[in-house]
Amino acid sequence: MAVIALQSAASGLSALNTQLDVTANNLANINTPGFKHSRANFQDLMYVERAQPGVENAHGDQRPTGLYVGLGVKVSGTQVGFGQGAPLSTERPLDMMIEGLGFFKVSVQDSIGADGFAYTRAGNFSLNSDGELVLANDQGRRLEPLITLPESARDITISPDGTVFYSESGSTEPIEAGQIEISTFVNPAGLKQVGENLFAETAASGPALDGIAGEENRGSILQGSLESSNVDPTRELIEMIRTQRAFELNSNSIRAADETLRSVAQLRR
Repeated sequence: MAVIALQSAASGLSALNTQLDVTANNLANINTPGFKHSRANFQDLMYVERAQPGVENAHGDQRPTGLYVGLGVKVSGTQVGFGQGAPLSTERPLDMMIEGLGFFKVSVQDSIGADGFAYTRAGNFSLNSDGELVLANDQGRRLEPLITLPESARDITISPDGTVFYSESGSTEPIEAGQIEISTFVNPAGLKQVGENLFAETAASGPALDGIAGEENRGSILQGSLESSNVDPTRELIEMIRTQRAFELNSNSIRAADETLRSVAQLRR
């Protein structure tokens, strides 16, 4: 019946609206350091079974196909693409990017991340009033393990394995302030997006595997650069056009189903 067509088309409009929201968010974050684009995944809904395949008739012949009518579509989930973003040279000593796999680990409230930690690809760090290395965003999340630099620190250097050195007036040898760890996950696509360029651990992602940069498949650290967003504007604009056209097609389905129901309603006249 045309009622099923109305419901299926309506589910399509709802799913496509969600896809448009995802695409718009990707484009809005095209200049966000370390941002990873998302993709909406779709799946079909239940089917009305009007005839089973393989049913035998009176002559012993089997029906080769069944008769199923679908009830529409829904968004099954959003999937984050963790492809490497392009390096952007900033020449700031506290800007870092991870060349390869892994995340920086920062401290957050327990309500945001498991055990009070969250993870980010954004490497725009700065110092707070206590000399602690923190994310340069509106919350100033502390890097874990905590690294503190004195007010007299000069010529800050970060090696590819994450070791932080600095020098002071009158000293001839660099002083080690600590080492930045890199965290990896078995399934990074299972991480929870919590805003602020942060991801939180979930049961789907598995526990964080902390270690030294450049070891055990972890990426190395590049000082003085940031990882750009991996959003491809051309691809996102094409996806937006495809979504708009699909929206129009589902609108036409609703219009056709409405015309069919109107014709049925006028049969008595």
